[in-house]
Amino acid sequence: MCKEEKVSENFEWKTVTDEETIIRTHAWSPPGCHPVGCGLQLHVKDGEVVKVEGDPSHPITRGALCPRCLALKEFIYHPDRIVHPMKRAREDRGKNKWEQVTWDEAYDIIVTNAKKIIAEHGEESIMVFGGTGRQANTYYPLMAFMVFGSPNACYAQSGWSCYGPRATITAHLMGGGYPEIDNACRYPDRYDHPGWEAPKYILMWGKEPLKSNPDGFWGHSVIDLMRRGTKLIVVDPRVHWLASRAEQVVQLRPGSDTALALAMLNVVVEEDLYDHDFVDKWCYGFDEFADRVKQYTPEWAEPITWVKKEQIVDVARKFATSRHSALGWGLAVDQNPNGVQLAQCLLSLMAITDNLDVPGGCTLGTPIAGDDDPARDMATWGFESGILKPEVWEKRLGAKEYPGFSMIMNQCHPDFTLDVLESGKPYKIHMAYFHSSNVVSGAIAAQPDRWYEALKDIDFGVAQEVFMNPTAMALADVFLPLTTFAEHDGHVQPHYGLNAAFEAAINKAVTVGECKCDIEIMMDLGKRMHPEYWNQYEDVVDYLEKRVIPKGMSFDAFREAGVLQPPEVYRKYEKGMLRPDGQLGFLTSTGRFELYSTAFASFGEDPLPYYKEGPFTPISRPDLAEDFPLILTTGARTYVSFHSEHRQIQSLRDMVPDPLLDINPEDAERLGIKDGDWVLIENQFGSCRQRANVTSTILPGVVHAMHAWWYPEKNPEAPSLYGAYESNINTLLPNGYIGKLGFGDTFKANLCKVTKDER
Repeated sequence: MCKEEKVSENFEWKTVTDEETIIRTHAWSPPGCHPVGCGLQLHVKDGEVVKVEGDPSHPITRGALCPRCLALKEFIYHPDRIVHPMKRAREDRGKNKWEQVTWDEAYDIIVTNAKKIIAEHGEESIMVFGGTGRQANTYYPLMAFMVFGSPNACYAQSGWSCYGPRATITAHLMGGGYPEIDNACRYPDRYDHPGWEAPKYILMWGKEPLKSNPDGFWGHSVIDLMRRGTKLIVVDPRVHWLASRAEQVVQLRPGSDTALALAMLNVVVEEDLYDHDFVDKWCYGFDEFADRVKQYTPEWAEPITWVKKEQIVDVARKFATSRHSALGWGLAVDQNPNGVQLAQCLLSLMAITDNLDVPGGCTLGTPIAGDDDPARDMATWGFESGILKPEVWEKRLGAKEYPGFSMIMNQCHPDFTLDVLESGKPYKIHMAYFHSSNVVSGAIAAQPDRWYEALKDIDFGVAQEVFMNPTAMALADVFLPLTTFAEHDGHVQPHYGLNAAFEAAINKAVTVGECKCDIEIMMDLGKRMHPEYWNQYEDVVDYLEKRVIPKGMSFDAFREAGVLQPPEVYRKYEKGMLRPDGQLGFLTSTGRFELYSTAFASFGEDPLPYYKEGPFTPISRPDLAEDFPLILTTGARTYVSFHSEHRQIQSLRDMVPDPLLDINPEDAERLGIKDGDWVLIENQFGSCRQRANVTSTILPGVVHAMHAWWYPEKNPEAPSLYGAYESNINTLLPNGYIGKLGFGDTFKANLCKVTKDER
């Protein structure tokens, strides 16, 4: 532990009284959430959690909890929860014919099948699918690399369209880490710290942090900042709660974000509003960059974005001249075939206005050190052990086809993977391991019915989850029951280590059934598959101490310390802190922030930002818009669910009982639709039904559909699979419409028609 690192005072993680035991812990799912690390106090009596409340001593969340955490007791003890391993015959896939088995029997079945498949088809024929928001979320590739020796770990979302694009483009343009709103997370005295200042503005672009608390950013801190004078500029097709309190709401046409960002940069450059000192010292390619953005005027952007040119000029001036200000960027960046260029624009806007790594701007995490191939970083353990062979690593699906993706990401490319599953070329996948990945329900996958058809005939399938879900019912032969975060020890680190404002321990409070955690399952299988390597680890805590806990601390010392807050250091590029060689500047080939990306050029991509219309919009496909006149966007979060999770938790389901389609009153009246009506949403790819939520908070001509819906109360067996496709908006979203680097898709901008469902 660094001398400057702050440790919570008087932290007692376990308090025992005559009546109960109180366990202080930090949340990272299951149940779902990104690694926010909210502080909780779990009251335990007679071996059961009897009460859940926020921990007021947590320096970030300070006692506040979202409904999902407050419903933790209901989640833990839900009668439908699976708490024992199960198996069924391969011919019974899709049928509810499970039988309980021991862990040893379940492991024997998995190991026997895996070894047979490896012997006959090679390690690469095993695919590990990972989801989001699990204890070992960032380690599901290790299940592939260190247990099965496979190079193929897959996050099955077209274009890897969640966080990965932003993290990757950040790495290409400045060398790693992740820029996040400066909300004083690293200071024990938080907003009272003399070295901190509140952002003048937050440019909230396609992000609703109050509901999502994305990737470790505590969304409620935006309200704290507003109370201290921060103003918001919200860019979004929808007016959400924060937008209703913003100084400026920029309601743009979905998918046109890059055009808006380019026009804002045009104003900043043409009106000489950029910071000359930062540009001269720390930026590469400004002249070429400035020449490029000259063509993208506010007048050009207005008809494309539906945003008045006067508003474009106004928000650009406000942001550029109000230093320091911050950027909150969300999935509108990731889920767009032109999203790489949007990320390039937004990071460049932050750079040339001197808002990177400054008080009140965006803080920067330090790059994670790696060798010449950063994607090997997480595979290093596999190489060191000899389990992952270099010649097998070369067979990683999509690595050669999308080098801009694979250079940073340690996984196979999802769109390429789906094509391989369907074609069997260059080789077939014979085993699928669903590591908390609900592909069939469309929690992340576009065209989930295609994934189901491509996977239903694999030789062997395994699912590890908390509840039975459509994917496990459809595709698994063995089911392994997972613990919740209340049932295991662990470690939570915001932004998966890319900008870790604090680190905190997950402390086990109770035991439920025979459930095991992700890491324990990985170790158990590792010992059976490769005992010569894995038997050096005696138990989970030993593993955590050696591989996960920060600064070489023991796990006991770590959780006794409370919340660790590493010190904030601004302008790290001036101090040699962003480069492993200790040189000043950024970790790029030029040593500067690259407005002109030499990395992009090396991948055959335009090194400068540009605008490209999406594949399915009224502008690119006016012919298609005649049949499907409404612009479809999707993916916004709710307070009560995490993607496809929590549908069976009654207290949460009562708040949002049905999937909702936001539709403007003008469109609803024209289509004869009333608030609460069931409607049919259709396009050339598929259809689904949701309830109409008639609201003026969305633009006319635009609809927003909730995602990842399935119905735990409906028939579990195929073809129903819990009604997996009845309300699944992802059946209308295609795979494969991605950018040159392999990122992005049409989740945020597609076409559809909506009619009243008379059923």
